[in-house]
Amino acid sequence: MDRPIRLGVSACLLGHNVRYDGGHKRDAYVAGTLAAHFEFVPVCPEAECGLGVPRQAMRLTGDPAAPRLMTINTGQDLTERMLAYCARRVSELAGENLCGYIFKSKSPSSGMARVKVYPEKGPPVMTGVGLFARAFMDRFPLLPVEEEGRLNDPALRENFIERVFTLARYRDLLAELGLDGQGRETAGTGGARPGRRTRTGRILAFHAAHKYLLMSHSPRMAAGMGQLAARAASLSEEELIPEYQRLLLSAMALRATPAKHVNVLQHILGYFKTQLTPDEKAEALELMADYRAGLLPLVVPVTLLSHFVRKYDAAYLKGQWYLRPHPRELMLRNHV
Repeated sequence: MDRPIRLGVSACLLGHNVRYDGGHKRDAYVAGTLAAHFEFVPVCPEAECGLGVPRQAMRLTGDPAAPRLMTINTGQDLTERMLAYCARRVSELAGENLCGYIFKSKSPSSGMARVKVYPEKGPPVMTGVGLFARAFMDRFPLLPVEEEGRLNDPALRENFIERVFTLARYRDLLAELGLDGQGRETAGTGGARPGRRTRTGRILAFHAAHKYLLMSHSPRMAAGMGQLAARAASLSEEELIPEYQRLLLSAMALRATPAKHVNVLQHILGYFKTQLTPDEKAEALELMADYRAGLLPLVVPVTLLSHFVRKYDAAYLKGQWYLRPHPRELMLRNHV
């Protein structure tokens, strides 16, 4: 990446002592492994809206669709205070160039799903969303978001980080072209701007390089994006850029599956139909079958195909981000 990839993150996950009891919930994967690859913007809604550290414990009550934030011991209603803070903070975060957000699970402010909500009578229901998390996701509905607990799932972890890196690459491209996410020209940096035809060509090249990555998430949406790309020359940048971004983020939000991956792997293998020996082709198909059956991780067939790309100097495939969507050090495809 040309610039640091910025992620919003619940501050307690980084080891900040901002919890209601004065402690933290440092997450080793977030604060350790991911910290080597991302620049974090820490947020603690309770502390930042002035509730102090330590503070009274809180929970969500009432209607799960529009819950109230109440202190447990004294019954103080902090809903309006928190909502005012949320509106202000998400507006500020719009200027932070975030490529994703990692929330604290179960938090009445920052849990993105399955937060306890206590009705007037009966047991709590696990259908709530933290007030800040809801405000953030409403403001940035296509931005990659996850909770630290869900990142323990290898498939969810790989999907989230793949989405983050894809969005970062797209934003880097727009910055190089002098465009914002709406296709409008940004403030000049003093250098010569690429022309309209060059900018369109760069968008099409980005799409071509992400073709197989998009297919692994949604063949249908990848095809739709191809149709949009085919019409790119006839569209204004204000029409093309936001629509392409919407489709890109929507497609990447859909989870890749073994069946989708095998479809992509077979497409890539097809590039070598006149070059591979019968044994090489048989080995590749066997590894794909074993991967689909859950006997091997995805990294195994991908590594073999990457070897073929180098061996037979497949120029088009060398540019495919599907083969290297995130840093190898994260070893994400070793577990899916």
